[in-house]
Amino acid sequence: MEKYDVKFKKKFGQNFLKDINIVKRIVDVSEVDKDSLVIEVGPGGGVMTRELATKAKNVLAYEIDHDLEDELFKRLDGFDNVDVLFQDFLTSDLISDVSNYDYKKLYFVSNVPYYITTPILMKLIESELSFDKIVVMVQKEVGDRFTTAPGSREYGSITVLLNYFYNIKKEFFVSRKQFVPEPNVDSLIVSFSPRKDKLELNDYKFFERLIRDSFQFKRKTLRNNLKNYDLKIIESVLKEYDYDLSVRAEMLSTEIFVKISNALRK
Repeated sequence: MEKYDVKFKKKFGQNFLKDINIVKRIVDVSEVDKDSLVIEVGPGGGVMTRELATKAKNVLAYEIDHDLEDELFKRLDGFDNVDVLFQDFLTSDLISDVSNYDYKKLYFVSNVPYYITTPILMKLIESELSFDKIVVMVQKEVGDRFTTAPGSREYGSITVLLNYFYNIKKEFFVSRKQFVPEPNVDSLIVSFSPRKDKLELNDYKFFERLIRDSFQFKRKTLRNNLKNYDLKIIESVLKEYDYDLSVRAEMLSTEIFVKISNALRK
Protein backbone atom coordinates (compact mmCIF):
# COMPACT_ATOMS: atom_id res chain seq x y z
CA MET A 1 0.00 0.00 0.00
CA GLU A 2 1.51 3.31 -1.17
CA LYS A 3 1.81 6.18 1.32
CA TYR A 4 2.25 9.81 0.27
CA ASP A 5 3.90 12.61 2.23
CA VAL A 6 1.89 15.37 0.55
CA LYS A 7 -0.95 17.78 1.21
CA PHE A 8 -3.70 16.87 -1.24
CA LYS A 9 -5.31 19.76 -3.15
CA LYS A 10 -8.93 19.44 -4.17
CA LYS A 11 -8.61 22.25 -6.75
CA PHE A 12 -6.20 20.08 -8.76
CA GLY A 13 -8.39 16.96 -8.48
CA GLN A 14 -5.68 15.08 -6.60
CA ASN A 15 -6.60 11.48 -5.76
CA PHE A 16 -3.63 9.10 -5.72
CA LEU A 17 -3.78 5.33 -6.17
CA LYS A 18 -2.89 3.23 -3.11
CA ASP A 19 -2.45 -0.17 -4.75
CA ILE A 20 0.67 -0.69 -6.89
CA ASN A 21 -0.99 -3.73 -8.51
CA ILE A 22 -3.57 -1.46 -10.17
CA VAL A 23 -0.76 0.79 -11.41
CA LYS A 24 1.05 -2.25 -12.88
CA ARG A 25 -2.16 -3.37 -14.56
CA ILE A 26 -2.66 0.05 -16.18
CA VAL A 27 0.89 0.00 -17.53
CA ASP A 28 0.40 -3.57 -18.83
CA VAL A 29 -2.75 -2.48 -20.70
CA SER A 30 -0.80 0.36 -22.32
CA GLU A 31 1.72 -2.04 -23.92
CA VAL A 32 4.50 0.54 -23.55
CA ASP A 33 7.94 -0.75 -24.56
CA LYS A 34 11.58 0.37 -24.84
CA ASP A 35 10.99 2.19 -28.14
CA SER A 36 8.35 4.41 -26.54
CA LEU A 37 7.97 7.97 -25.41
CA VAL A 38 5.15 8.16 -22.85
CA ILE A 39 3.33 11.36 -21.91
CA GLU A 40 1.71 11.49 -18.48
CA VAL A 41 -0.43 14.29 -17.05
CA GLY A 42 -0.72 14.64 -13.29
CA PRO A 43 2.00 12.24 -12.08
CA GLY A 44 1.10 13.22 -8.50
CA GLY A 45 3.13 10.99 -6.21
CA GLY A 46 5.06 9.45 -9.11
CA VAL A 47 3.99 5.82 -8.60
CA MET A 48 2.78 5.32 -12.17
CA THR A 49 5.59 7.49 -13.54
CA ARG A 50 8.10 5.16 -11.93
CA GLU A 51 6.38 2.07 -13.31
CA LEU A 52 6.25 3.60 -16.81
CA ALA A 53 9.94 4.50 -16.59
CA THR A 54 10.86 0.84 -16.09
CA LYS A 55 9.16 -0.05 -19.40
CA ALA A 56 9.58 3.00 -21.67
CA LYS A 57 12.50 4.69 -23.34
CA ASN A 58 11.41 8.10 -21.99
CA VAL A 59 8.61 9.52 -19.87
CA LEU A 60 7.52 13.14 -20.16
CA ALA A 61 5.28 14.14 -17.24
CA TYR A 62 3.35 17.38 -16.72
CA GLU A 63 2.55 18.42 -13.15
CA ILE A 64 0.77 21.65 -12.30
CA ASP A 65 1.42 21.49 -8.53
CA HIS A 66 4.93 22.74 -7.68
CA ASP A 67 4.48 21.54 -4.09
CA LEU A 68 4.80 17.94 -5.31
CA GLU A 69 8.35 18.53 -6.53
CA ASP A 70 10.09 16.96 -3.50
CA GLU A 71 7.80 13.91 -3.44
CA LEU A 72 8.21 13.32 -7.17
CA PHE A 73 11.97 13.69 -7.25
CA LYS A 74 12.29 11.43 -4.20
CA ARG A 75 10.28 8.66 -5.87
CA LEU A 76 11.95 9.11 -9.26
CA ASP A 77 15.50 9.17 -7.91
CA GLY A 78 17.71 7.03 -10.14
CA PHE A 79 15.50 7.25 -13.23
CA ASP A 80 17.35 9.32 -15.81
CA ASN A 81 14.74 8.70 -18.49
CA VAL A 82 12.02 10.84 -16.83
CA ASP A 83 11.44 14.56 -17.32
CA VAL A 84 8.88 16.39 -15.20
CA LEU A 85 7.64 19.76 -16.46
CA PHE A 86 5.97 21.76 -13.69
CA GLN A 87 3.37 23.49 -15.83
CA ASP A 88 -0.23 23.27 -17.01
CA PHE A 89 -0.49 20.62 -19.71
CA LEU A 90 -3.42 22.43 -21.35
CA THR A 91 -1.29 25.52 -22.05
CA SER A 92 1.89 23.61 -22.93
CA ASP A 93 3.43 23.53 -26.40
CA LEU A 94 3.06 19.78 -26.78
CA ILE A 95 4.47 19.56 -30.31
CA SER A 96 7.62 21.41 -29.31
CA ASP A 97 8.06 19.38 -26.10
CA VAL A 98 7.72 16.05 -27.91
CA SER A 99 10.16 17.11 -30.65
CA ASN A 100 12.98 16.97 -28.09
CA TYR A 101 12.79 13.15 -28.01
CA ASP A 102 13.82 10.35 -30.34
CA TYR A 103 11.21 7.59 -30.28
CA LYS A 104 9.48 5.01 -32.48
CA LYS A 105 6.17 4.84 -30.59
CA LEU A 106 4.16 7.46 -28.74
CA TYR A 107 1.81 6.75 -25.83
CA PHE A 108 -0.32 8.75 -23.42
CA VAL A 109 -0.88 7.00 -20.08
CA SER A 110 -2.38 8.90 -17.19
CA ASN A 111 -4.62 9.04 -14.16
CA VAL A 112 -5.92 12.38 -15.42
CA PRO A 113 -7.54 15.00 -13.17
CA TYR A 114 -11.21 14.25 -13.81
CA TYR A 115 -12.32 17.86 -14.18
CA ILE A 116 -10.14 18.28 -17.31
CA THR A 117 -10.52 14.83 -18.91
CA THR A 118 -12.27 16.06 -22.07
CA PRO A 119 -10.02 19.11 -22.67
CA ILE A 120 -6.96 16.84 -22.34
CA LEU A 121 -8.29 14.35 -24.90
CA MET A 122 -9.25 17.16 -27.29
CA LYS A 123 -5.75 18.63 -26.98
CA LEU A 124 -4.27 15.24 -27.92
CA ILE A 125 -6.52 15.03 -30.98
CA GLU A 126 -5.85 18.61 -32.08
CA SER A 127 -2.09 18.14 -31.72
CA GLU A 128 -2.31 15.67 -34.65
CA LEU A 129 0.44 13.60 -33.01
CA SER A 130 0.29 9.91 -33.91
CA PHE A 131 -0.36 8.11 -30.64
CA ASP A 132 0.01 4.34 -30.73
CA LYS A 133 -2.32 4.11 -27.73
CA ILE A 134 -3.93 6.33 -25.11
CA VAL A 135 -4.79 4.83 -21.73
CA VAL A 136 -6.56 6.97 -19.14
CA MET A 137 -8.27 6.53 -15.84
CA VAL A 138 -11.54 8.45 -15.91
CA GLN A 139 -14.65 8.86 -13.80
CA LYS A 140 -16.90 5.84 -14.41
CA GLU A 141 -19.78 7.89 -15.82
CA VAL A 142 -17.38 9.58 -18.27
CA GLY A 143 -15.94 6.23 -19.35
CA ASP A 144 -19.50 5.00 -19.97
CA ARG A 145 -20.15 8.08 -22.12
CA PHE A 146 -17.00 7.54 -24.21
CA THR A 147 -17.86 3.91 -24.99
CA THR A 148 -21.65 3.98 -25.32
CA ALA A 149 -23.57 3.25 -28.55
CA PRO A 150 -26.02 5.49 -30.45
CA GLY A 151 -29.46 5.55 -28.89
CA SER A 152 -28.32 5.55 -25.27
CA ARG A 153 -28.85 8.43 -22.85
CA GLU A 154 -25.10 8.87 -22.31
CA TYR A 155 -24.34 9.25 -26.04
CA GLY A 156 -23.14 12.78 -26.78
CA SER A 157 -20.92 14.99 -28.94
CA ILE A 158 -17.71 13.82 -27.24
CA THR A 159 -18.68 10.18 -27.98
CA VAL A 160 -18.99 10.95 -31.69
CA LEU A 161 -15.76 12.98 -31.89
CA LEU A 162 -13.63 10.43 -30.02
CA ASN A 163 -15.11 7.50 -31.94
CA TYR A 164 -14.17 9.15 -35.22
CA PHE A 165 -10.48 8.88 -34.30
CA TYR A 166 -10.28 5.87 -31.97
CA ASN A 167 -11.53 2.41 -31.16
CA ILE A 168 -12.43 2.87 -27.51
CA LYS A 169 -12.45 0.07 -24.99
CA LYS A 170 -13.32 -0.22 -21.30
CA GLU A 171 -10.39 -2.09 -19.77
CA PHE A 172 -11.31 -2.47 -16.09
CA PHE A 173 -13.13 -0.95 -13.14
CA VAL A 174 -11.37 0.75 -10.21
CA SER A 175 -13.24 1.30 -6.96
CA ARG A 176 -13.14 4.69 -5.21
CA LYS A 177 -11.75 2.82 -2.19
CA GLN A 178 -8.44 2.38 -4.05
CA PHE A 179 -7.61 6.10 -3.76
CA VAL A 180 -6.31 8.49 -1.17
CA PRO A 181 -8.15 10.70 -0.42
CA GLU A 182 -11.21 8.65 -1.38
CA PRO A 183 -13.23 10.44 -4.10
CA ASN A 184 -17.02 10.26 -4.31
CA VAL A 185 -16.96 8.44 -7.68
CA ASP A 186 -15.68 5.12 -9.03
CA SER A 187 -13.33 4.97 -12.01
CA LEU A 188 -12.71 3.14 -15.26
CA ILE A 189 -9.53 2.47 -17.19
CA VAL A 190 -10.29 3.25 -20.83
CA SER A 191 -8.00 2.70 -23.82
CA PHE A 192 -8.03 4.49 -27.19
CA SER A 193 -6.42 2.81 -30.21
CA PRO A 194 -6.20 4.71 -33.53
CA ARG A 195 -8.79 3.65 -36.07
CA LYS A 196 -7.28 1.97 -39.11
CA ASP A 197 -10.67 2.29 -40.87
CA LYS A 198 -11.05 6.03 -40.24
CA LEU A 199 -13.49 7.61 -42.70
CA GLU A 200 -12.30 10.42 -44.92
CA LEU A 201 -13.41 13.85 -43.70
CA ASN A 202 -13.40 16.99 -45.86
CA ASP A 203 -13.11 19.48 -43.00
CA TYR A 204 -12.51 18.41 -39.38
CA LYS A 205 -13.23 21.84 -37.84
CA PHE A 206 -16.58 21.99 -39.64
CA PHE A 207 -17.34 18.40 -38.54
CA GLU A 208 -16.58 19.32 -34.92
CA ARG A 209 -18.87 22.35 -35.09
CA LEU A 210 -21.64 20.31 -36.73
CA ILE A 211 -21.45 17.70 -33.95
CA ARG A 212 -21.57 20.29 -31.17
CA ASP A 213 -24.52 22.07 -32.81
CA SER A 214 -26.35 18.75 -33.33
CA PHE A 215 -26.17 17.98 -29.60
CA GLN A 216 -26.65 21.58 -28.42
CA PHE A 217 -30.14 20.85 -27.08
CA LYS A 218 -30.32 17.10 -26.46
CA ARG A 219 -34.12 16.86 -26.43
CA LYS A 220 -34.48 18.74 -29.73
CA THR A 221 -34.49 17.24 -33.22
CA LEU A 222 -31.88 17.84 -35.90
CA ARG A 223 -34.39 20.10 -37.67
CA ASN A 224 -34.31 22.45 -34.66
CA ASN A 225 -30.64 22.15 -33.70
CA LEU A 226 -29.34 22.51 -37.27
CA LYS A 227 -31.75 25.13 -38.64
CA ASN A 228 -28.77 27.31 -39.67
CA TYR A 229 -27.49 24.54 -41.98
CA ASP A 230 -28.81 23.36 -45.36
CA LEU A 231 -31.57 21.05 -44.14
CA LYS A 232 -32.28 19.64 -47.64
CA ILE A 233 -28.74 18.25 -47.87
CA ILE A 234 -28.92 16.87 -44.32
CA GLU A 235 -32.28 15.23 -45.04
CA SER A 236 -30.97 13.58 -48.23
CA VAL A 237 -28.18 11.89 -46.23
CA LEU A 238 -30.55 10.87 -43.42
CA LYS A 239 -32.89 9.20 -45.94
CA GLU A 240 -30.05 6.82 -46.92
CA TYR A 241 -30.21 5.50 -43.34
CA ASP A 242 -34.03 5.56 -43.01
CA TYR A 243 -34.07 8.69 -40.83
CA ASP A 244 -35.56 12.13 -41.32
CA LEU A 245 -35.09 15.56 -39.72
CA SER A 246 -37.24 14.61 -36.74
CA VAL A 247 -34.42 12.36 -35.46
CA ARG A 248 -32.37 13.37 -32.43
CA ALA A 249 -28.57 13.50 -32.63
CA GLU A 250 -28.18 10.73 -30.05
CA MET A 251 -29.60 8.20 -32.55
CA LEU A 252 -26.94 8.80 -35.23
CA SER A 253 -23.63 6.98 -35.59
CA THR A 254 -20.29 8.68 -36.23
CA GLU A 255 -20.46 7.40 -39.84
CA ILE A 256 -23.73 9.25 -40.49
CA PHE A 257 -22.32 12.49 -39.07
CA VAL A 258 -19.25 12.15 -41.31
CA LYS A 259 -21.51 11.68 -44.35
CA ILE A 260 -23.59 14.74 -43.41
CA SER A 261 -20.48 16.86 -42.80
CA ASN A 262 -18.90 15.87 -46.13
CA ALA A 263 -22.15 16.48 -48.03
CA LEU A 264 -22.47 19.97 -46.54
CA ARG A 265 -18.82 20.81 -47.35
CA LYS A 266 -18.83 19.54 -50.95
